[in-house]
Amino acid sequence: MSLAGAMNSAISGLSAQTSALATVSSNLANSSTTAYKTSTTSFASLVAGSGSTKSGGVTASNISNVTSQGLLVASTTTTNLAIEGDGFFIVSTEGDSSSRYYTRNGEFSVDEEGYLTNGESYLLGWETDDDGNVSGGASSVNLTKIDVSSVQSSAAATTEVDTNATLPADAAVGDAFESSFEVYDSLGTASTVTATYTKTGTNAWTVSYASPLSADTSSTIGTVTSASDVDLTFDTDGNLLSTTPASATLAITGWTTGAADSSISLGFDDLTQNSSNDSASAEIVVDTISADGRAYGTLSGVEIDTDGSVIASFSNGESRAIYKIPVATFTNADGLIEGNSGLYSVSTNSGNATLHIAGTGGAGVLQSSQLESSNVDTSTEFSSMLAAQQAYSSASQIISTSKEMFDSLISAVR
Repeated sequence: MSLAGAMNSAISGLSAQTSALATVSSNLANSSTTAYKTSTTSFASLVAGSGSTKSGGVTASNISNVTSQGLLVASTTTTNLAIEGDGFFIVSTEGDSSSRYYTRNGEFSVDEEGYLTNGESYLLGWETDDDGNVSGGASSVNLTKIDVSSVQSSAAATTEVDTNATLPADAAVGDAFESSFEVYDSLGTASTVTATYTKTGTNAWTVSYASPLSADTSSTIGTVTSASDVDLTFDTDGNLLSTTPASATLAITGWTTGAADSSISLGFDDLTQNSSNDSASAEIVVDTISADGRAYGTLSGVEIDTDGSVIASFSNGESRAIYKIPVATFTNADGLIEGNSGLYSVSTNSGNATLHIAGTGGAGVLQSSQLESSNVDTSTEFSSMLAAQQAYSSASQIISTSKEMFDSLISAVR
């Protein structure tokens, strides 16, 4: 190898170690970046010329460690997400809603417009039906920006009322006792219905229902049109023998709210009759009166299950899945093209994305209120930095030595 060859080899070494140091610098700078994946430098030898005149050298290339799992750490934000296992979140950018990028950074939060975002990236998912199933098919073309503000609560009319109470067996015939319960019309308006239990004979009672009153009980807002009287018969042990009619239904029409007519099934399976041991102060003992139905509610919170289901909770107690967050996997995830903010793009080396329900098909599960840490090992990076520094210094010394030898040669010629 000639002096010129030695100098060329040293120059290639300087260039390669500069690349290695740049990689170390990037890794250390992002040691606290959520879901950052380290890169390493791969060195390969170069040979120029042939025979006694050939000279060596080195080239450096960057290798991404995208598939390396970072440590999961707790977060106080329920919409912060981490993928435990393989896969990526799918996002689009603010300026290009049709774009598709992939990231492990799940630092999502609800922005002022109701979208789940991470900076300028919008988290994409599939809309779901009332049963939590993906609507329209789990394909890429059906992905949409997750907008929690677009989902509204639904009111529900009361359809069932079950009474768990004990009537006083020692009450006198003609004694009456009242209990009240809340019902909702189809528009979610609450009203109060009063039931009056009147003893009509030994082990026999009649219950009648008054028309519903407004929440403040100041006005009647509907009319009871059937089942205003239900006859109850008990056995000698205080158990309910029968009701007349057998399947009692409370019908309410003429809601002043404009709601649809109500048909409410009345349940008495937990109704009993027992002595109060003091006929003078006998009263009905109501344990529970359970009724379905709900008022219209506002969004109160969002949670995300391990399978990617986005669960919206409302102030009326309603809770339901509104979106499903998919997980994208690749044949060669290390072949993805890295961009800013932890976003990756598809390349010919990575292959196309395959979308999965989280936890299926080899895709990882989602963990809410957690974030994936950077996988940078600072001790490893400092070791690599020292190795690069020593190699760079050695290459520099070769160049200095070669220069001195060139100077000696030139002096001899003179």
